[in-house]
Amino acid sequence: MRVPSTEVQNNFGKYLKFVEVNEEIIVTKNGRDIARILSCDDPNKSFVVEGAAEYQTREGKVTYEEFLELVEASELRFELIDGVIYNLSSPSYEHQYAVNEIHGTFYNWFKNKSCIPLTSPFDITLFKAEDNICVVQPDIIVICDRDKIGKNGKYKGVPTLVVEVLSPSTRSKDTLKKLELYKQCGIKEYWMVDPKNNLVYIYMLDKNEITDSIAFQKDAYEYVESAYFKGLKVTLADMFL
Repeated sequence: MRVPSTEVQNNFGKYLKFVEVNEEIIVTKNGRDIARILSCDDPNKSFVVEGAAEYQTREGKVTYEEFLELVEASELRFELIDGVIYNLSSPSYEHQYAVNEIHGTFYNWFKNKSCIPLTSPFDITLFKAEDNICVVQPDIIVICDRDKIGKNGKYKGVPTLVVEVLSPSTRSKDTLKKLELYKQCGIKEYWMVDPKNNLVYIYMLDKNEITDSIAFQKDAYEYVESAYFKGLKVTLADMFL
């Protein structure tokens, strides 16, 4: 990210937040690069398999406006939950294998229907509170309010169904923070797919509550079935390696 020296001087705390999530700040003056601001931490710490390094910066929580400025200027991928930035990187093979199988079934089932499934990377902006706007990139979403997709291709609605495939480094975020986020923001159904244990958890959500949940184990069930979309099934044997 290139920033004029006067801007850095006037908003140094904001750019420190960006540095702390491994965004390199190049300071310019009169159109020339004159300095770099780099993190003193291990530059590779956020680049782990399906990485999700968490940063609540020493400068305080990151605002939605600051987050937008960061993602628009960076080539990295980020999520923002409760003022905390998560730095995302490339997923593992088993993760993408599960995503591919689930989305393939979803694509065929929803074809010629009013709802549409999409895969990451695709930003979802959720309003957890008036002063707490979160931005996430679920592995798979099902959008039924397609009228909320603007002419610029940006989506400002609430997905009906969300799928997250768990990885060791994202398990805590996906099972706790994202479940709470999705519960509060109007998502109807949340799938947590666990390739390590060949298991899928489905949570039914309504009015900020978990109204029902069920676990589908590969050896105990032939397929996992949506509670909201009756007839939508994914074969468990196909989902996991």
